Amino acid sequence: MAYIEPAPIKDKENPLESMMSRFDAAARMVGISDEMYDILKVPARQVIVGLPVTMDNGSIRVFEGYRVIHSNILGPAKGGIRLDPAVNLDEVRALAAWMTWKSAVVDIPYGGAKGGIACNPREMSAGEIERLIRQYTVSMLDVFGPDRDIPAPDMGTGPREMAWIVDEYSKAKGMTVNSVVTGKPLVLGGSLGRTEATGRGVTVAALAAMDKLRMNPYRSTAAIQGFGNVGSFAAELLHERGVSVVAVSDISGGYYNENGIDITAAVAYRNNNRGSLEGFTGAEPISNEELLSLPVDVLVPAAKEDVITDDNAESIQARMIVEGANGPTSASADEIINRKGIMVVPDILANAGGVTVSYFEWVQNRIGYKWTLDRVNRRADRIMKDAFDRVFDTSQHYKVPMRLAAYIVAIDKVASTYKYRGGY
Repeated sequence: MAYIEPAPIKDKENPLESMMSRFDAAARMVGISDEMYDILKVPARQVIVGLPVTMDNGSIRVFEGYRVIHSNILGPAKGGIRLDPAVNLDEVRALAAWMTWKSAVVDIPYGGAKGGIACNPREMSAGEIERLIRQYTVSMLDVFGPDRDIPAPDMGTGPREMAWIVDEYSKAKGMTVNSVVTGKPLVLGGSLGRTEATGRGVTVAALAAMDKLRMNPYRSTAAIQGFGNVGSFAAELLHERGVSVVAVSDISGGYYNENGIDITAAVAYRNNNRGSLEGFTGAEPISNEELLSLPVDVLVPAAKEDVITDDNAESIQARMIVEGANGPTSASADEIINRKGIMVVPDILANAGGVTVSYFEWVQNRIGYKWTLDRVNRRADRIMKDAFDRVFDTSQHYKVPMRLAAYIVAIDKVASTYKYRGGY
């Protein structure tokens, strides 16, 4: 299964407002100036393009495409490209900012960016998608670049689309430029370990949090909402570390076994059942809402946005939440979760394993040398563990929840770098 960046943000409260509510709280804690606040709030560059594409029936349709660079203070901008009918500028702006904070939290030299095209790829042929991606690349030739802005897969895109971007960009530059994107096929310079990177990072973050709470993995239980790329790898790796995964779910519903689900069997069943757990007999069916309220030690929402809201937050019984998806907890639910004393390892920390190994892919492309899987995993695990420790220590110092601490770490790093560079 190809790697894609974690699930989309379509916050009912508006994605930009949701991100900004948390950004505002952290900015007040850090005590940045009004000038710095405005610099970090406003994207560095926003590009909107019309993309005329010849469809298979000979007609021409014009699609709207976006690319937002939130910040390039720490280094070249980094972020995925998504294809979805609901893509809009506010969503892309919010996701670009999230990428800035995510890169800063794990201390890699990237800024934040995001791109999107408003289309429905499920209703388009491979040829139509290819022509759309190539047209988008041509429109972004003065935006993309290994030292400027580095796209990656997201919802609706994968290694195939990244290969088309490499080809179109390389033709324009007159030479092969593999490092213009990450998430490529291995033969084009993709990195070993990238497919499982986000799920692995979720596992590292979960185990680090369990250690802080003195929880023994071999006596702990977990429920994982979402059994796609992130959720299934997190389930496998937590199971390997001794955690009993008692519930998983996908679009077909939830599946519960109080004695622990055979994750290897569940993955094999999904892979042989057109990517769905529907009909899986190794557990009893439950609803996704029931899964969220199970009395487990670790809850991993790894499916989509806004699954934990002020409507259901009171029913959460888990001791900790480790956010595999982007934005699975709405801003309005934060107060309830915090009051209940549930530790939350936030999305900009927990699912940063993907951008970390994307960085490794870019490094390997730049030096022209491939790393072994063991080296990729060891270095990614170390970065994730170090990032967790920084955020946890900040949480203890400021006496704030982990989510706010993660934003404090990120904002402080970006603001400090800007000052050292002589920004004003």
